[in-house]
Amino acid sequence: MEKKKKIIITIDGWSSCGKSTLARQMARELNYVYIDSGAMYRAITLYFLRNHVDWTKPAAVKKALKNIVLEFVPNTKTGQSEMWLNGENVEYVIRDLVIAEKVSEVASVRAVREFAVRQQQAMGKGKGIVMDGRDIGTVVFPKAELKIFMTADNKVRVERRFKELFEKNPNITLDEVKHNLEMRDYIDSHREISPLRKARNAIELDNSHLTMRQQLEIAMKWAREQMK
Repeated sequence: MEKKKKIIITIDGWSSCGKSTLARQMARELNYVYIDSGAMYRAITLYFLRNHVDWTKPAAVKKALKNIVLEFVPNTKTGQSEMWLNGENVEYVIRDLVIAEKVSEVASVRAVREFAVRQQQAMGKGKGIVMDGRDIGTVVFPKAELKIFMTADNKVRVERRFKELFEKNPNITLDEVKHNLEMRDYIDSHREISPLRKARNAIELDNSHLTMRQQLEIAMKWAREQMK
């Protein structure tokens, strides 16, 4: 049987396009490591909020980052890797809307991005990883063998995000979710450091009208072509 080379797969794109879902699916199919870069920024945001760190003050950010240890720890029951912050499992805490409202601001801070990118690049040294985020194919792994840029219709994205958050917070409104997505899109695409943009050699995947199975089949076809 032909031995397939290990590659790096990056999945970038807008919020609520299903990047994490596809990345997890591909990692499972390929027996690769899945790295949720967004979870890293969310965990840093959680630490800043809990410890009242003013992320507009470079000195305060630099001091705080020295006290942050991020780890992806496998959950033996689900088989998924979960985000741990300083020895605490924060996987579910970081999905709260309070974190979502601030994470783009925190992620736009130069020192925060440099801190996270260094860790992400170290995780990818051995290849065989799937990582999703905003700048993975442009900044973190510009030489990745397969770069996917995910997009979807705005209305579809809002509905997906609303459904996801409603399960945790039945009081949330569609307007709140729409505002949050619009705010994150603007900050992500207009920030000075590593703005969200499609890499020159990335393949666009619009999943507005695709099932999870369909999008996986398309992405896996692209991956197998690169692994030959």
